[in-house]
Amino acid sequence: MQISSVLWIFFIVMMLQPVISRRMLEYARAQALRNLERSRGTRAIALVHRQETMNLLGFPILRYINVEDSEEILRAIKLTDPGTPIDLIIHSPGGLVLASLQIAHALANRKAPVTVFVPHFAMSGGTLIALSASQIVMDENAVLGPVDPQIGEYPAASILRVLERKSHDEMDDRTLILADVAEKAIRQLFLGVTGLLSKRMPEENAKRLAELLATGHFTHDYPLTVEELRQLEIPVSTEMPEEVTLFMRLFPQPKQLSPSVSYLPTLPGRHA
Repeated sequence: MQISSVLWIFFIVMMLQPVISRRMLEYARAQALRNLERSRGTRAIALVHRQETMNLLGFPILRYINVEDSEEILRAIKLTDPGTPIDLIIHSPGGLVLASLQIAHALANRKAPVTVFVPHFAMSGGTLIALSASQIVMDENAVLGPVDPQIGEYPAASILRVLERKSHDEMDDRTLILADVAEKAIRQLFLGVTGLLSKRMPEENAKRLAELLATGHFTHDYPLTVEELRQLEIPVSTEMPEEVTLFMRLFPQPKQLSPSVSYLPTLPGRHA
């Protein structure tokens, strides 16, 4: 065989290798979801946002909840028998309020139980979706977050506080417009969260929680731990199925030249 032929074969294999690896990973994820469905007798859906890389150039891509996600999940819910419970695995930094509310309403309106699993974190829009569930199951160290709206790069609640500290004559038109939008956004999200929670708890409790989570009492990235959620009277379980933990292992971060975390997969004296 000529050297040129060997080089061509090498380049073809190198080009196909990412495609083959991705297909194998997708197959493994599908099998993991199927195992979860069999063990719990549910319909399993996953909403996982990890930093990914472009296939050829290797640039990192950050992913968030968007309209495409809501369309796919709504389609999956529609294809699920109304009497079949749904398990939703969420791992997300948040995203569009529109998409998150669509998913949350679709889950809250189901007659069969809905369980949301949070293996690591579900912030902002991810928390909004989790609040619609019949049951929230979190890893002991997982976190949720506040759901207060963001207007561009600023928290809506912080924009409104500018109105309290400065007279209107000292502010430009853009700030006044942002404040008007911020006021509407907070009111709308407060009503949306209240409506979701009212399906699972008394209305007074729902309003209290909605006011706390949606109106800017915390910074937007504040991590609400299992202990804090229970103090807020949000029922949370920590009985995370092993199938969910194994499923999340199939979403590794992009490979780096030098890994930032290292550990041995088994303890001394134990074998996998």
